[in-house]
Amino acid sequence: MYDSGKIIPGLIIFVLFITIPIWYNRGGAGTEPPKPVLPKDAKTCVLPAAEIRAEHMKLLNVWRDEVLRDGQRAAVTVDGKEYPKSLMLNCMKCHTSKKQFCDTCHTYASVRPYCWDCHLAPVE
Repeated sequence: MYDSGKIIPGLIIFVLFITIPIWYNRGGAGTEPPKPVLPKDAKTCVLPAAEIRAEHMKLLNVWRDEVLRDGQRAAVTVDGKEYPKSLMLNCMKCHTSKKQFCDTCHTYASVRPYCWDCHLAPVE
């Protein structure tokens, strides 16, 4: 009535199919995360390191919208230090190498940011 001759092999095939990523990835051992070249002279950033790693794309989009669409060009003040709302005038002053800093993480994450569609990439 339940046709267990088809259900049990079907469940085994289903479990094997669902766990293929685990077997393919050798038990979950992924590749080594990137180690971008950090600036040596700068000790602070607009946000703490963990936040800027996770939220930099949102921050840059907010700055873009505020500056280009709303005309709000006032600098951001964090801990008494002013930061201009600009990729080139702020971020790229410390992170001077796009290849050694930006591209290492973006390649690892398979992300193609559209920053460089408008901005000129720094000369390496």
